[in-house]
Amino acid sequence: MTKENEKTTRDNSLTGLPRTVHQGVDGLRLQTLVRLRWLAVIGQSVAVLTVYFLFDFPLPLIACLALIAMSAWLNIFLSVRWRASLRLEDRFAVLLLAYDACQLAGLLYLTGGLENPFSFLFLVPVTVSATTLPISRTVGLAMFTLALITILAASHYPLPWKRGEDFRLPVLYLAGVWSALVCGLGFASVYAYRVSSEARDMSGALAATEFVLAQEQRLSALDGLAAAAAHELGTPLATIALVAKELKHDLPNADDFAEDLDLLSSQTDRCREILSKLANRDAQREDMLTRLKLTVLLEELIEPFRTGMPEIEMDARSLVESSFEPVVTRHPGIRYGLANLLENAVDYAKSQVRVEVRWNAREVIVIIIDDGPGFSEDIIDRLGDPYVTTRKGYGSKQLANAPTKGHQGMGLGFFIAKTLLTRTGANVALANLAHPLSGATIRISWPREKIEPKDNGWAF
Repeated sequence: MTKENEKTTRDNSLTGLPRTVHQGVDGLRLQTLVRLRWLAVIGQSVAVLTVYFLFDFPLPLIACLALIAMSAWLNIFLSVRWRASLRLEDRFAVLLLAYDACQLAGLLYLTGGLENPFSFLFLVPVTVSATTLPISRTVGLAMFTLALITILAASHYPLPWKRGEDFRLPVLYLAGVWSALVCGLGFASVYAYRVSSEARDMSGALAATEFVLAQEQRLSALDGLAAAAAHELGTPLATIALVAKELKHDLPNADDFAEDLDLLSSQTDRCREILSKLANRDAQREDMLTRLKLTVLLEELIEPFRTGMPEIEMDARSLVESSFEPVVTRHPGIRYGLANLLENAVDYAKSQVRVEVRWNAREVIVIIIDDGPGFSEDIIDRLGDPYVTTRKGYGSKQLANAPTKGHQGMGLGFFIAKTLLTRTGANVALANLAHPLSGATIRISWPREKIEPKDNGWAF
């Protein structure tokens, strides 16, 4: 396989990613909003009825219950009109959340405004928006909620209190409540947005990892498919050869078709010979195809990159004299992970990439060193997280003077490579070479029992 084909295979493995990788937000489910609103209806009803009947505090009960009933009827309408699993478009979801904020503002207006201790519930609609909707919608909802809070600070009914007593909080205290709600809106929305965004990114990146691993496993299964095809095609080819011989023998004017029948028989024999080779190779060399020395595996991965600059050297040796070179399997995770790290090193190297292989009785180590600009200090602590990249095309700053051969990155390559290698038991560490040297180094190490196949199965 040429270098272009090898790299194209890995690039194509990312272009067909599932939609969850490319689409950050799928929309807020209607059922989620309906359930949250039912909780609000129950909580508001209990609070209003408790204050009015148990505490005997005067308040506009009919108006409060009417506002609560509006939310209940809205829930009934939404549940009857649309299926619960419906995912709402952004504009409809934010309108429903804005209604919730308005309904809460109406209740608070009738029951003391910001003096009411339940005014903190203004944070709920904005937090829900921040976790499920685009940031622009959340900012708009937060500004709308801020306007409602400001109106309530200036105008509202008195706080329900004991009959005959006039309870009022100092203006300075109300200003403090207003400030606390404003800060809470900002902090809660930003925090919720960041947490949900990172969770979506991680979910999408893990989906990409599973997708790539499944593709690698399908490629690894091609040898078995070839053997199965050879076995299945053997019977129809034998039938074709038999029919051709019978036609040549039984036809009265067979001499007119002798040349064609001989050609058909010879080509059938040739197909059977080819299929026999495929079947025999799979049967006789199965162990050789699945188990090989680590240096042989690395040579296979390095070979596509030996067509030009930079030069690639490999140095393999045991750390102790009595330790034999590890024999590994053609594990898709190891192949893809190491190939991806090698490609990154080749892309950024100026003139040389060095691969060092070390082993002893307990550990196997592969170190990839390039003489490029090294890892950017801005992202070195975040490399291995999804959507972190220094390549052009994904919103990140490119390394100064970093030759990336025109490739564009999503920031998933290193994450996928590290994830796949970690699943095989490897520990992946990276660093920059010490000054005055320039370059990056990636150290991949396995416990030897993890990477070598066991007699009764695989270590993985």
